[in-house]
Parts: sequence; structure tokens; C-alpha cells
Amino acid sequence: MMNDTLAPNSPKKRLLSLDVLRGITIAGMILVNNGGGPMPYSPLKHAEWNGLTLADLVFPFFLFMVGISTYISLRKFQFQWSAPLARKILKRTCLILLIGWGIYWFEGCCKKDFLPFDHLRIPGVLQRIAVCYGIVSLLAVTVKHKWLPWLAGLLLVIYTFILLFGNGYACDNTNILAIVDQRIFGMAHLYHKSPIDPEGLLGVIPSIAHTLIGFWIGKTLMEHQGLKDKMLHLFLIGFALLAIGLLFTYGLPFNKRIWSPTFVLFTCGAASCLQAWLIHDIDDKGYRKWTPFFESFGVNPLFLYVFSELLAIVFSDFGITKFLYNHIHAIISEPHIASLTYALLFVTLNWLVGYVLYKKRIYIKL
Repeated sequence: MMNDTLAPNSPKKRLLSLDVLRGITIAGMILVNNGGGPMPYSPLKHAEWNGLTLADLVFPFFLFMVGISTYISLRKFQFQWSAPLARKILKRTCLILLIGWGIYWFEGCCKKDFLPFDHLRIPGVLQRIAVCYGIVSLLAVTVKHKWLPWLAGLLLVIYTFILLFGNGYACDNTNILAIVDQRIFGMAHLYHKSPIDPEGLLGVIPSIAHTLIGFWIGKTLMEHQGLKDKMLHLFLIGFALLAIGLLFTYGLPFNKRIWSPTFVLFTCGAASCLQAWLIHDIDDKGYRKWTPFFESFGVNPLFLYVFSELLAIVFSDFGITKFLYNHIHAIISEPHIASLTYALLFVTLNWLVGYVLYKKRIYIKL
């Protein structure tokens, strides 16, 4: 998504590692979201509340990549405010929001609920991406870039006080996050598997900071010419973020559901270090035999994520998921491994679609 300046037919030399990391995150999101059985493979389960698992990394890594892609996309406009650019940002933001709500509407239609608007969930993954992209893009063309890291830090400090004084680490309806969401959206329009909507309104505050950090990494990548300089700066920034995030977990534990400040710092640091390592292996050393699989996801990330969500709804509502899982479980008795096998097959099915588009050089973008 938002990777128009990184498309493989771009006349400018680009970092293949950016497409690969974007592809890793999309493949990871599809894998985590689509365990077939009642007992998911443990490493693919989100932390129930405080804590951090492998599954908790994929969405923050993608939001980090949204920040990088936003910098690269706006760079060709020299970050100058103009009416056409504002319309472009608004159009992208609104389209991603509508696609997110459209997925929930489609799910209702598959359940014969053709007008689910009185209980349609308002927050969501794509909705958060849309809001963060829109706000960060507007900040990028209206605020001097030297202030953006400070703004990200200020947002995290403000959010820290909201959590500390608003019972933000309580997994119940006394949590300020739940209270705000229920009063603004209403219970019918929220996530129902937990008192806390993981993509709720106040969680947008640290998510904007998260995207701003990704934006700053994009700036670092583009402003340093040599690959070794890029790697060094990303490793240094990433290590600093990791260290600060770990240091403050003593008072502010990692928590994906509330998008805690330490979660932001640690996951951005991890993503920055991983991006540096990918630059080293792919762009510098040229180890590319393994990359086409993830490139297929990385060049059409938004399309393949949406396709996977719609396909999962169809598979679930028409009994295909249960049918396939039962046949896998008949061969693999361990339910966790059977669930993982189904998830891997589902990712492979989506990859086949992405690979056809990749080979035909079809890039679906907003």
C-alpha cells in the first residue's frame, strides 16, 4: 500500500529490501489471522493482555512501513502543500477507510445481514492505517520535519499519562480507552471479544507516533547515500528504540491491545534493525534467491491483505475452512500443527494470486 514510488517499474533505483519487509509483514498478517482450527499454533497467538509474541509484531511492522512509504511517496512533491496533494491524501485516506468498512459489510452480507449498519464495527486495522496515513501525511507537508521526532515523543508522553491516570492497563470497562470508545462509537460498533477495542480511538495517538517514527526512518534511508550509511543509521536508531522500550517496561509493560508506548518503541526498533539487516543481505550482498515470495506480497500489499480478508470470510461462512481443517486434522493429529498447516496453505493460496500479479507486473494501488 502507498508504494507508488517503489513500484518495480520505477525508473529510479530502489531498495528491494523495502518491498521484502513489506511483504514479510503482509504474509505474517495473513498467517496470524487465519489459523484454521480451534487451537492456534502458539507462536501465532497474540498476547492475551500484557506481553509480546511473534504475532504481535506484524501489524506494528506494517504501520512502520506505512510511515516509510509515506515519506517516499510525498518526497516527489518536495513536501510542499498544494490543493492537488491535499486531495490525493484525502482520497487515499477515505478509500482505505471505505475498504475497511466494506470488509465488515461484506462479512454481514455473507451472514445474510445485508444492512448491518446499526452494528457495523467502526474501528479496525485498515481504519487505523487510513487515519495514521492521513494525519502523518498532512503533518509532513505542514510541519518542519526536524520537529516530527519531537512530536512523536510528545504524543507518547501524553498517551503515557492517559494510561497512568485513566486505568489504561485494566482489561475491563473501567479503562479510559473502553469508556471513550463506548461513549463515542457505542458498544454495537466495537470489537466484542474484549472490553478493549484493539483499534480504538485513543489508540490512534500512539499509532500516529508509530507512523511518524517510520516516516523518520524513511527520511534517514533516503538522505544517506551509501548502503553502509543507511544500515548503520538504522541499526543505531533501532537499537536506541529497543533499549528505551525495554527500559520503560518496568512501569509500562508491552501491550498490543492498548498500543502501549513501550510497544511502539520496541516494535519500531525491531523493525528498524530488521530493515537494516535486509538492506545488508539483499541490497548490499545481493542474496535475492529467497525474495520473490515476499516481493509478491510487498508490491501489492493492500490488495492482497483485503483479498485475504474477503477470502477468509467466504471460506468461513461457506464451511470451506472447517472442511479443509478437518481433512488436515485427519492426517495431522496434533491440532496446533494442523492449524498451522492450514494457515500456511492459506498464505500460499494468497501468494499464488500475488505471484501472478507480480509476474505480469500488475501493481494495484490507490
